[in-house]
Amino acid sequence: MSRSQIAEAVAGERSGHTAVADAGYVYVWGGYVSIAEHGVFYPSDEIWLYDVDSGIWQAHPMEGDAPPPMSGTCGCSLNGEMYIFGGYNDNGYTNQLYCVNLRSEEYTWKKVSYAEGCQPTPRDKNSCWVYNDRIIYFGGYGCKRFSEISDSTSFTVDEVSWTSCCTLLIQVGEIFWGWNNEVHVFDPQKLTWSEPSTRGVVPAPRAAHACATLHNKGYVCGGRVVNTRTSDIHCLDLDTWTWSEIIHTSAQVPAGRSWHTLTPVADSVLFLFGGLSANCEPLSDSWTFNTHSREWREMKHLQKNTPRLWHTACQGKGSEVIVFGGSQDDLLSVDTGHCNDILVFQTQPCSLVRLCEDCIGKNSRVLNEQLSWLPLKLRQAIQKRILFFEIAEKSTRKDNSA
Repeated sequence: MSRSQIAEAVAGERSGHTAVADAGYVYVWGGYVSIAEHGVFYPSDEIWLYDVDSGIWQAHPMEGDAPPPMSGTCGCSLNGEMYIFGGYNDNGYTNQLYCVNLRSEEYTWKKVSYAEGCQPTPRDKNSCWVYNDRIIYFGGYGCKRFSEISDSTSFTVDEVSWTSCCTLLIQVGEIFWGWNNEVHVFDPQKLTWSEPSTRGVVPAPRAAHACATLHNKGYVCGGRVVNTRTSDIHCLDLDTWTWSEIIHTSAQVPAGRSWHTLTPVADSVLFLFGGLSANCEPLSDSWTFNTHSREWREMKHLQKNTPRLWHTACQGKGSEVIVFGGSQDDLLSVDTGHCNDILVFQTQPCSLVRLCEDCIGKNSRVLNEQLSWLPLKLRQAIQKRILFFEIAEKSTRKDNSA
């Protein structure tokens, strides 16, 4: 494939997909797109790679025991492997766990079996934290049998879905849909599931919320809580399993929302972007939250008029946040406005090295003869940045001529 053909390749428009960052790449899998008012799931035997430095997309086929095509899966990266849990498709919700090695370049799926414990019930739109080589899952929306609902405070029944599914309830026997606030831990080395006993101020059951890990703390922000959407922040100590609600000190706070993202960008700073408001309005605002001062601060950015919901956000180089896909419209509308562009948020000043790389990348025509003077590793990094700005310039010309 030629350089120009590579630059033309791009992952398709989608929402509800999975994206994780590892070793300079963002890996995108799954999700769905609306075609003729119907949701069509992307095939599960392909994965897209986005090179953070060059801006180049590549598609790779996948082998092995592939999961079914889905949206709403919970994905994460641990020791070079991508794990996905749960999700939804035309057959309903699932509680299966799959993994794929991202560094072998073979991209072979493996369905993960477990030796001990009890896996969570089927669900989607949950989130997770990665800590001490374990994956800790929280919340989500899904289905339970009456016998599986042990505590009404940990599972809130969706009365609308219950009413609309009365016939099914009679047929299959007391299945309820709703939100939960359960914490489940999977240990990939021991292949065990566990459900730790937590204490403290437990968040209300929710789904379509956002999670982020900082040190030994797992943070959860907002989400759909029964009939509303919130912007509250809770913290779970991943050593002691103690919950605490964080009371902010800010005069201004983000509006309540679901289908947003929360990304760590510094030792004590989280970055929130987008989502769907309590009034079903797509949002394009971005905020930082300082976990030490408990202060929200709204950021000014160039993507102010690019609302996104059910998108993904990954850490890039330094304090960059790379947002991909999602929808710019309410997902319940006929035209959901799926996207496939990359939005890059610089939440902190760039390093001097990155500034120099970008300066050369933007002015490569002037400095072309001097590039051969650079050490090989640095020259390779510069060539990626040159390609990045060439692609960006080509995209701008294309947009202006449209």
